[in-house]
Amino acid sequence: MATTMITKLDEKNLSVAFLGPRGTYSQAAVIEHFGSTCELLECAGIEDVFAAVEEHYADFGVVPVENSTEGAINNTQDCLLHSSLKIIGEKIVSIEHNLLANQEADGSKIDTIASHQQSLAQCRHWLKKHYPKARQIECASNAEAALKAQKDSRIAAVAGLLAATIYDLKIVHASIQDQDHNSTRFLVLARQGTAATGNDKTSVLIHTENKPGALFRILQPFEKFQVSLSKIETRPSKQEAWEYVFFIDFEGHIQDQAIKELFAQLQQCTAEIKVLGSYPAAFN
Repeated sequence: MATTMITKLDEKNLSVAFLGPRGTYSQAAVIEHFGSTCELLECAGIEDVFAAVEEHYADFGVVPVENSTEGAINNTQDCLLHSSLKIIGEKIVSIEHNLLANQEADGSKIDTIASHQQSLAQCRHWLKKHYPKARQIECASNAEAALKAQKDSRIAAVAGLLAATIYDLKIVHASIQDQDHNSTRFLVLARQGTAATGNDKTSVLIHTENKPGALFRILQPFEKFQVSLSKIETRPSKQEAWEYVFFIDFEGHIQDQAIKELFAQLQQCTAEIKVLGSYPAAFN
Protein backbone atom coordinates (compact mmCIF):
# COMPACT_ATOMS: atom_id res chain seq x y z
CA MET A 1 0.00 0.00 0.00
CA ALA A 2 1.25 3.46 -0.87
CA THR A 3 2.16 5.68 2.06
CA THR A 4 0.45 9.02 2.63
CA MET A 5 1.16 11.51 5.40
CA ILE A 6 -2.22 12.17 7.04
CA THR A 7 -3.25 13.68 10.33
CA LYS A 8 -6.46 13.20 12.27
CA LEU A 9 -9.11 15.76 11.38
CA ASP A 10 -11.49 17.45 13.80
CA GLU A 11 -14.27 14.92 14.41
CA LYS A 12 -16.85 17.73 14.42
CA ASN A 13 -16.20 18.34 10.70
CA LEU A 14 -17.34 16.16 7.82
CA SER A 15 -14.11 14.88 6.28
CA VAL A 16 -13.78 13.21 2.89
CA ALA A 17 -10.71 11.45 1.48
CA PHE A 18 -10.18 11.51 -2.27
CA LEU A 19 -7.51 10.91 -4.90
CA GLY A 20 -5.47 14.10 -4.91
CA PRO A 21 -3.93 16.51 -5.42
CA ARG A 22 -6.71 19.08 -5.69
CA GLY A 23 -8.14 19.60 -9.12
CA THR A 24 -8.95 15.98 -9.96
CA TYR A 25 -12.32 14.70 -11.13
CA SER A 26 -12.41 12.88 -7.79
CA GLN A 27 -12.52 16.25 -6.04
CA ALA A 28 -15.28 17.33 -8.42
CA ALA A 29 -17.23 14.20 -7.40
CA VAL A 30 -16.71 15.06 -3.71
CA ILE A 31 -18.05 18.59 -4.25
CA GLU A 32 -21.05 17.35 -6.26
CA HIS A 33 -21.95 14.77 -3.61
CA PHE A 34 -21.07 16.52 -0.32
CA GLY A 35 -20.92 20.21 -1.23
CA SER A 36 -17.97 22.58 -0.99
CA THR A 37 -17.78 23.03 2.80
CA CYS A 38 -16.49 19.58 3.80
CA GLU A 39 -12.92 18.98 4.93
CA LEU A 40 -10.86 17.57 2.06
CA LEU A 41 -8.18 14.96 2.66
CA GLU A 42 -5.92 14.55 -0.37
CA CYS A 43 -4.50 11.05 -0.84
CA ALA A 44 -1.64 9.92 -3.06
CA GLY A 45 -3.37 6.77 -4.30
CA ILE A 46 -6.68 4.91 -4.31
CA GLU A 47 -5.31 2.53 -1.65
CA ASP A 48 -4.72 5.54 0.59
CA VAL A 49 -8.33 6.67 0.27
CA PHE A 50 -9.46 3.28 1.60
CA ALA A 51 -6.85 3.41 4.39
CA ALA A 52 -7.83 6.94 5.44
CA VAL A 53 -11.44 5.87 6.05
CA GLU A 54 -10.56 2.50 7.58
CA GLU A 55 -8.17 4.14 10.06
CA HIS A 56 -10.65 6.93 11.01
CA TYR A 57 -8.68 9.78 9.45
CA ALA A 58 -11.70 10.59 7.28
CA ASP A 59 -15.45 10.00 7.62
CA PHE A 60 -15.95 9.13 3.96
CA GLY A 61 -13.92 8.28 0.88
CA VAL A 62 -14.61 8.85 -2.81
CA VAL A 63 -12.94 6.67 -5.45
CA PRO A 64 -13.44 6.16 -9.21
CA VAL A 65 -14.67 2.70 -10.13
CA GLU A 66 -15.42 2.79 -13.87
CA ASN A 67 -15.43 5.02 -16.92
CA SER A 68 -18.09 4.84 -19.61
CA THR A 69 -15.53 4.51 -22.43
CA GLU A 70 -12.48 2.90 -20.81
CA GLY A 71 -14.16 0.50 -18.38
CA ALA A 72 -13.31 -0.55 -14.83
CA ILE A 73 -10.68 1.00 -12.57
CA ASN A 74 -8.83 -2.17 -11.59
CA ASN A 75 -7.10 -0.65 -8.56
CA THR A 76 -10.43 0.23 -6.96
CA GLN A 77 -11.82 -3.25 -7.57
CA ASP A 78 -8.72 -4.83 -6.06
CA CYS A 79 -9.09 -2.66 -2.93
CA LEU A 80 -12.75 -3.68 -2.62
CA LEU A 81 -11.64 -7.32 -2.53
CA HIS A 82 -10.01 -6.89 0.87
CA SER A 83 -11.53 -3.76 2.43
CA SER A 84 -14.12 -3.80 5.22
CA LEU A 85 -15.61 -0.50 4.03
CA LYS A 86 -19.14 -0.25 2.66
CA ILE A 87 -20.31 1.51 -0.47
CA ILE A 88 -22.97 4.00 0.66
CA GLY A 89 -23.45 6.01 -2.51
CA GLU A 90 -22.41 6.59 -6.08
CA LYS A 91 -21.90 9.67 -8.21
CA ILE A 92 -21.78 9.91 -11.99
CA VAL A 93 -19.57 12.79 -13.13
CA SER A 94 -19.55 13.99 -16.74
CA ILE A 95 -15.96 14.08 -17.96
CA GLU A 96 -15.02 17.01 -20.17
CA HIS A 97 -11.32 17.03 -20.91
CA ASN A 98 -9.50 20.19 -21.88
CA LEU A 99 -5.97 20.83 -23.06
CA LEU A 100 -4.53 23.19 -20.44
CA ALA A 101 -1.29 25.17 -20.42
CA ASN A 102 0.22 27.95 -18.35
CA GLN A 103 -0.63 31.53 -19.16
CA GLU A 104 2.64 32.14 -21.03
CA ALA A 105 2.45 29.06 -23.23
CA ASP A 106 2.20 29.10 -27.03
CA GLY A 107 -0.10 26.29 -28.08
CA SER A 108 1.91 25.66 -31.26
CA LYS A 109 5.09 25.02 -29.27
CA ILE A 110 3.70 22.42 -26.88
CA ASP A 111 5.77 19.25 -27.26
CA THR A 112 4.61 17.20 -24.26
CA ILE A 113 1.11 16.15 -23.14
CA ALA A 114 0.66 14.98 -19.55
CA SER A 115 -2.32 13.33 -17.88
CA HIS A 116 -3.64 10.25 -16.14
CA GLN A 117 -3.46 7.08 -18.25
CA GLN A 118 -7.25 6.89 -18.60
CA SER A 119 -7.56 10.54 -19.66
CA LEU A 120 -4.91 10.11 -22.34
CA ALA A 121 -6.78 7.03 -23.58
CA GLN A 122 -10.08 8.94 -23.66
CA CYS A 123 -8.50 11.59 -25.90
CA ARG A 124 -6.18 9.39 -27.96
CA HIS A 125 -7.70 10.16 -31.37
CA TRP A 126 -7.87 13.91 -30.79
CA LEU A 127 -4.29 14.00 -29.55
CA LYS A 128 -3.07 11.91 -32.48
CA LYS A 129 -4.73 14.29 -34.92
CA HIS A 130 -3.70 17.61 -33.34
CA TYR A 131 -0.42 16.76 -31.55
CA PRO A 132 0.92 13.69 -33.38
CA LYS A 133 4.56 14.39 -32.48
CA ALA A 134 4.01 15.32 -28.84
CA ARG A 135 5.48 13.07 -26.18
CA GLN A 136 2.89 11.72 -23.72
CA ILE A 137 3.59 11.46 -19.99
CA GLU A 138 1.38 9.33 -17.73
CA CYS A 139 0.74 10.90 -14.31
CA ALA A 140 -0.87 9.60 -11.14
CA SER A 141 -3.69 12.13 -11.62
CA ASN A 142 -4.85 14.93 -13.90
CA ALA A 143 -3.99 17.40 -11.15
CA GLU A 144 -0.38 16.22 -11.11
CA ALA A 145 -0.33 16.84 -14.87
CA ALA A 146 -1.73 20.33 -14.28
CA LEU A 147 1.13 21.03 -11.87
CA LYS A 148 3.63 20.03 -14.56
CA ALA A 149 1.94 22.36 -17.08
CA GLN A 150 1.96 25.19 -14.55
CA LYS A 151 5.75 24.94 -14.26
CA ASP A 152 6.67 24.35 -17.92
CA SER A 153 5.19 26.24 -20.89
CA ARG A 154 6.06 23.39 -23.28
CA ILE A 155 3.92 20.91 -21.33
CA ALA A 156 0.14 20.80 -21.66
CA ALA A 157 -2.18 18.87 -19.35
CA VAL A 158 -5.36 17.00 -20.17
CA ALA A 159 -7.67 17.88 -17.28
CA GLY A 160 -10.95 19.47 -16.27
CA LEU A 161 -12.09 23.01 -15.54
CA LEU A 162 -11.50 22.59 -11.80
CA ALA A 163 -7.80 21.99 -12.43
CA ALA A 164 -7.66 25.02 -14.74
CA THR A 165 -9.10 27.21 -11.99
CA ILE A 166 -6.96 25.87 -9.14
CA TYR A 167 -3.66 25.98 -11.05
CA ASP A 168 -4.35 29.17 -13.06
CA LEU A 169 -4.06 27.49 -16.45
CA LYS A 170 -5.56 28.64 -19.71
CA ILE A 171 -7.66 26.43 -21.96
CA VAL A 172 -5.78 25.87 -25.20
CA HIS A 173 -8.48 23.54 -26.54
CA ALA A 174 -11.81 22.67 -24.88
CA SER A 175 -13.74 19.37 -24.91
CA ILE A 176 -11.07 17.20 -26.51
CA GLN A 177 -12.47 13.82 -25.37
CA ASP A 178 -13.16 11.41 -28.23
CA GLN A 179 -16.62 10.48 -26.98
CA ASP A 180 -19.22 13.16 -26.27
CA HIS A 181 -20.98 11.09 -23.62
CA ASN A 182 -17.98 10.41 -21.42
CA SER A 183 -18.56 9.96 -17.70
CA THR A 184 -16.95 8.33 -14.67
CA ARG A 185 -18.75 6.54 -11.87
CA PHE A 186 -17.44 7.22 -8.38
CA LEU A 187 -18.18 5.25 -5.20
CA VAL A 188 -18.74 6.84 -1.80
CA LEU A 189 -17.20 4.73 0.97
CA ALA A 190 -17.85 4.64 4.73
CA ARG A 191 -17.32 2.35 7.71
CA GLN A 192 -21.09 1.76 8.14
CA GLY A 193 -23.80 0.88 5.63
CA THR A 194 -26.91 2.90 4.83
CA ALA A 195 -30.65 2.23 5.06
CA ALA A 196 -32.97 1.48 2.16
CA THR A 197 -34.49 4.38 0.23
CA GLY A 198 -36.73 2.55 -2.25
CA ASN A 199 -34.42 3.37 -5.16
CA ASP A 200 -31.32 1.36 -4.33
CA LYS A 201 -28.54 -0.64 -5.86
CA THR A 202 -26.48 -3.42 -4.27
CA SER A 203 -22.91 -4.37 -5.12
CA VAL A 204 -21.57 -7.81 -4.25
CA LEU A 205 -18.42 -9.80 -4.82
CA ILE A 206 -18.92 -13.51 -5.44
CA HIS A 207 -16.27 -16.23 -5.20
CA THR A 208 -17.18 -19.44 -7.02
CA GLU A 209 -15.67 -22.89 -7.15
CA ASN A 210 -13.65 -23.52 -10.30
CA LYS A 211 -16.24 -25.84 -11.85
CA PRO A 212 -18.14 -25.83 -15.16
CA GLY A 213 -21.39 -23.86 -15.09
CA ALA A 214 -20.37 -21.62 -12.16
CA LEU A 215 -21.58 -18.41 -13.81
CA PHE A 216 -24.84 -20.04 -14.92
CA ARG A 217 -25.60 -21.12 -11.34
CA ILE A 218 -24.96 -17.56 -10.12
CA LEU A 219 -27.27 -15.99 -12.69
CA GLN A 220 -30.16 -18.44 -12.24
CA PRO A 221 -31.41 -16.98 -8.91
CA PHE A 222 -31.46 -13.46 -10.39
CA GLU A 223 -33.76 -14.71 -13.13
CA LYS A 224 -35.92 -16.64 -10.65
CA PHE A 225 -36.51 -13.61 -8.40
CA GLN A 226 -36.65 -11.12 -11.29
CA VAL A 227 -33.77 -9.02 -9.95
CA SER A 228 -32.25 -6.78 -12.63
CA LEU A 229 -28.48 -6.84 -13.05
CA SER A 230 -26.77 -3.57 -13.99
CA LYS A 231 -23.19 -4.87 -14.17
CA ILE A 232 -21.19 -8.07 -13.99
CA GLU A 233 -17.39 -8.24 -14.28
CA THR A 234 -14.64 -10.69 -13.41
CA ARG A 235 -11.31 -10.05 -11.71
CA PRO A 236 -8.51 -12.37 -10.61
CA SER A 237 -9.07 -13.38 -6.98
CA LYS A 238 -5.41 -12.72 -6.06
CA GLN A 239 -5.53 -15.95 -4.03
CA GLU A 240 -4.85 -18.75 -6.51
CA ALA A 241 -3.76 -18.81 -10.14
CA TRP A 242 -6.65 -18.68 -12.61
CA GLU A 243 -9.21 -18.20 -9.85
CA TYR A 244 -11.68 -15.39 -10.45
CA VAL A 245 -14.33 -13.44 -8.59
CA PHE A 246 -17.44 -11.77 -9.97
CA PHE A 247 -18.32 -8.14 -9.25
CA ILE A 248 -22.07 -7.78 -9.63
CA ASP A 249 -24.35 -4.74 -9.31
CA PHE A 250 -28.10 -5.21 -9.18
CA GLU A 251 -31.27 -3.31 -8.28
CA GLY A 252 -32.54 -3.52 -4.72
CA HIS A 253 -31.35 -3.28 -1.11
CA ILE A 254 -30.17 -6.08 1.17
CA GLN A 255 -33.08 -5.22 3.50
CA ASP A 256 -35.63 -5.97 0.73
CA GLN A 257 -37.40 -9.31 1.13
CA ALA A 258 -36.74 -10.33 -2.49
CA ILE A 259 -33.01 -9.71 -2.05
CA LYS A 260 -32.97 -11.76 1.18
CA GLU A 261 -34.52 -14.66 -0.72
CA LEU A 262 -32.03 -14.14 -3.56
CA PHE A 263 -29.10 -14.36 -1.14
CA ALA A 264 -30.50 -17.50 0.47
CA GLN A 265 -30.41 -19.26 -2.87
CA LEU A 266 -27.07 -17.78 -3.96
CA GLN A 267 -25.43 -19.15 -0.83
CA GLN A 268 -26.28 -22.67 -1.99
CA CYS A 269 -24.34 -22.33 -5.26
CA THR A 270 -21.37 -20.09 -4.46
CA ALA A 271 -18.26 -20.43 -2.34
CA GLU A 272 -18.52 -16.97 -0.78
CA ILE A 273 -20.58 -13.76 -1.08
CA LYS A 274 -19.24 -10.43 0.10
CA VAL A 275 -21.73 -7.56 0.21
CA LEU A 276 -19.87 -4.41 -0.79
CA GLY A 277 -22.86 -2.20 -0.01
CA SER A 278 -26.47 -1.26 -0.66
CA TYR A 279 -26.94 2.41 -1.49
CA PRO A 280 -29.10 4.96 -3.32
CA ALA A 281 -28.73 4.47 -7.06
CA ALA A 282 -27.51 7.43 -9.12
CA PHE A 283 -29.84 6.17 -11.83
CA ASN A 284 -31.71 3.00 -12.70
